[in-house]
Amino acid sequence: QVQLVESGGGSVQSGGSLRLSCVHSGLTHGPYCVGWYRQAPGKVLEGIATLVSDAWTTYADSVKGRFTISQDNAKSALYLQMNGLTPEDTAMYYCAAAPWPFQAPCAVHRQDFKYWGQGTQVTVSS
Repeated sequence: QVQLVESGGGSVQSGGSLRLSCVHSGLTHGPYCVGWYRQAPGKVLEGIATLVSDAWTTYADSVKGRFTISQDNAKSALYLQMNGLTPEDTAMYYCAAAPWPFQAPCAVHRQDFKYWGQGTQVTVSS
């Protein structure tokens, strides 16, 4: 059984930083595309960043240059380092995983991510 558990959310002031973590278990039949999504109140779920095999990353334009996705396979953990936070980054953040048997940037559509965490809230005040 696959489980994804996020942590690291919280409240920060504009310009601050947070690092989100997603500890996963059960992702044994890889390789996988892993990624981060977020959903602000009243808005659609937005893909932020994806990672494949520590080599292929993608970022949404809204976070490019400010957020960094990484993973530690020894700890079965996925991270999202978020710098330069603004109130527009306020949202519930989710990690997700999907089988991706290619050595190429992730091209999994949102609806095809098979595994999701429960989310962690990030609130940025001005």
